[in-house]
Amino acid sequence: MTTTTLPRPATSRLRRHPSRLTERVAPYVYISPFFLLFLAFGLFPLVFTGWVSLHDWEPLATEHEFIGLENFRAMFEDPRFWKAVFNTFSIFLLSTIPGIVLALLIASILNNRSLRAKTFWRMALLLPNITPLVTTTLVFSAIFARDYGPIAWALDVLGLPPIAWNANTFTTHFVIALMVIWRWTGFNALIFLAAMQAVPVSLYESAEIDGAGKWRTFVSVTIPMIRPTILFAVVTSTVGGLQIFAEAMLFTNPQGGNNGQGLTMTLFVYGQAFNSFHFGYASAIAVALLFLVLVIAGLNYLLARLVRSA
Repeated sequence: MTTTTLPRPATSRLRRHPSRLTERVAPYVYISPFFLLFLAFGLFPLVFTGWVSLHDWEPLATEHEFIGLENFRAMFEDPRFWKAVFNTFSIFLLSTIPGIVLALLIASILNNRSLRAKTFWRMALLLPNITPLVTTTLVFSAIFARDYGPIAWALDVLGLPPIAWNANTFTTHFVIALMVIWRWTGFNALIFLAAMQAVPVSLYESAEIDGAGKWRTFVSVTIPMIRPTILFAVVTSTVGGLQIFAEAMLFTNPQGGNNGQGLTMTLFVYGQAFNSFHFGYASAIAVALLFLVLVIAGLNYLLARLVRSA
C-alpha cells in the first residue's frame, strides 16, 4: 500500500521560514515611531530655530528680513549673554559634580545586602523626582527666605545677620544648585544601583579574599564596572544642568534677579522671545546653547575614553 505525501501549504512555509527581507525590515519598523516623533517634534524645530536665528523675526510680521549672522554678532557683544553663560556653568558645576558623587554614595549604601526595607528606601528616592518643580522651588524659597524660615531662625539663634539668598550671585547659585541636587540625585542613585547589582558577585568575593576593604573594593571594582552608567548619568546631567529654567525664574524673577545673578541661558532665551519678542535673537542664543551642550557632552565622552584606556 502506498501513501501519497501532500505538499505543505505555501502559507505554512512562509510562517516557519520568514523571508530575509522581513527579518531585516522588521526591527526598523518597530523603532520607526520614535524616529517619526523625533523628526516631527525634535529635528524640525531644531532646524527651524536655526533658520529663524538668521532673520529679524517678528512674531506678527508677514515678512521676515534675512540678516545672516547679525544676531550672533549682537549676542557675542551683549554682556547679558556672557553673564548668562557664567551663571549657567556656575550652577551646572555646583549641582552636577556633588550630585553625581552623592548619588554614587547613596547607591552604594542601598546595594548593601544587610540593609532592611530596601523597597521603601528605593521608593523614597523617587519622591523628589515626582514632586512638582514649582512646589520644590517654593519650598526652597521659603526655607532660604531672608526674614523667616528655618535658615533665618538658625542664623538668628547663632547671632548672625540675615542673608538675602536670592540677591547675591554665589548664594543664588548655591540655592538653585541645591534644588537640582535634591531633584535628581535619587534618580541617578537608582540608575547606579541597577548597574551595581549587575556586577558579578565573584569580583567582590575575589576582592574580599585579597584583603581589600569596602572603600578599596568600591574604587577598584564597583566604579570600573559601572563606568558606562556613570558616563550616561554625566551626559544626561550635563544636558539637564545647562538647561536650568524654572528654578532660576521662580527663585529670582523672570529677568533673573535685579542684577541678573540668576539669569541662565534658557531664561535669557525666554525673556528675549516672550518678553521682548526678539525671536531671531532668542533663536541665536538657543543655537549657542545647543553648541555648548554638544561640546560639553563630547568632552565627557573623550574623557571617559581616556579613563577607560588608562
